[in-house]
Amino acid sequence: MSIAGPDSNSLLQASYAWPLANNLSTQNRSENGAPSSVAKSPGKALRPLLIAEAANPEWTSVPLVGWNLAHAIMQRTNALLVTQVRNRDALLRAGLIEERDFVAIDNERVARAFYRLSERLRGGDNKGWTVVTALSSFSYYSFEREVWKLLGKRLIEGEFDLVHRITPLSPTSQSPIARKLKKHGIPFVLGPLNGGVPWPKGFADVRSREREWLSAIRKLHFLMPSYRATRSEAAALIAGSRHTLSELPASCTERAFLIPENAADPDRFPFHPRELSGDRLSVAFIGRLVPYKGADILIEAVAAYRGRLNIEVLIVGDGPQRKELEETVRRKGLWKSIKFAGWVEQKDLASRLAGYQVLALPSVREFGGGVVLEAMSMGLVPIVANYGGPPELIDDQSGISVDFQDRETLIAGFRKAFEYLEINPGLVASLSNATARRVRIRYSWQAKAAQMAEIYNWILYRGPKPIF
Repeated sequence: MSIAGPDSNSLLQASYAWPLANNLSTQNRSENGAPSSVAKSPGKALRPLLIAEAANPEWTSVPLVGWNLAHAIMQRTNALLVTQVRNRDALLRAGLIEERDFVAIDNERVARAFYRLSERLRGGDNKGWTVVTALSSFSYYSFEREVWKLLGKRLIEGEFDLVHRITPLSPTSQSPIARKLKKHGIPFVLGPLNGGVPWPKGFADVRSREREWLSAIRKLHFLMPSYRATRSEAAALIAGSRHTLSELPASCTERAFLIPENAADPDRFPFHPRELSGDRLSVAFIGRLVPYKGADILIEAVAAYRGRLNIEVLIVGDGPQRKELEETVRRKGLWKSIKFAGWVEQKDLASRLAGYQVLALPSVREFGGGVVLEAMSMGLVPIVANYGGPPELIDDQSGISVDFQDRETLIAGFRKAFEYLEINPGLVASLSNATARRVRIRYSWQAKAAQMAEIYNWILYRGPKPIF
């Protein structure tokens, strides 16, 4: 469902369906239509080599995506994971056995040098992420060089059926290994790739505060060494967003798939039905407290709301904007309504959000939106800014997207979303059921691994191209 800005004469309505099954938390993952296992030749389990430079079960963001997707694929195949040495101890603590399950590449000398340079250039803590991404993309060349030194002979001898680069997610990181693999007839799978969503108009001040000056020349990554080969030599390319899909060369169309990189673990984020039965609307915000995430926009929307609901907000996360946000809450007299939880470990997040009905994410430039899927898995109703990755994760039955042109229309849009729930209280229960079901059918890590298995099968056995 889309909530239009203040120029709209009405709110778009939609029908709500998909009653939630009683056994939702244990629902069969085969509902997504994917096969329960990868096709394989007699007596031989599929053996992919998974490249995930960032793969760490104890971290967040990209390393957690790398770990979750790689681990889910490893549960379905005889895969070997190759990752960076900084992840080694966490993988051992997770129960993986080195050399059998994973190998660690030590390119720390190069990676550390580029990281230190990015810290000098980024413009402050939690700022200038485009600078960090750009420089890490250059250090990644050294990582793949070490991968080939360590595993090239095994690849050439035919130990692996294919190579799948899961991380880096950024399209600015190129893979020289692609050309070498093509030379030896080894299929190369790239993705999910995601990133580079343009800054929306009307937020130049936010872009400046985030020190995102390099994003203006981001397309120069088209000139990076191995840019063309990375795409032309790939047997399959997976885009994590429509924007990234649009950036792929036309020659990649028949080999391209659109699959968001994020997913959720229903066991870690179990479903509990949410409903709006009284006058209390409990809203959670989860994310770093930096300007583009929009916690200040949520605070302003709550301050502008004049309806009968008592809106309570829990802001989960920390960052350089926290003092500014706390001052805004004090100035507007909202201390009783808006609380700051600080950083909450992912393992504790589900219990912390047990009493909340809605996830609000007014982020103006979000690439993926993993927190949206985790909240949906628990049954929280997502209200998201209609830009970037998050609105691509929901539909009319499973969430609310807020159209906007600038800061003021985004504030007004979130206020209207609260008003819409006030006059349609039954929507919370309907949306809650549908969000949780949608995650389990389409956006669990097991469902994601099943999609990858379909792509592997298509590459190796050339049946009909999967459509997701």
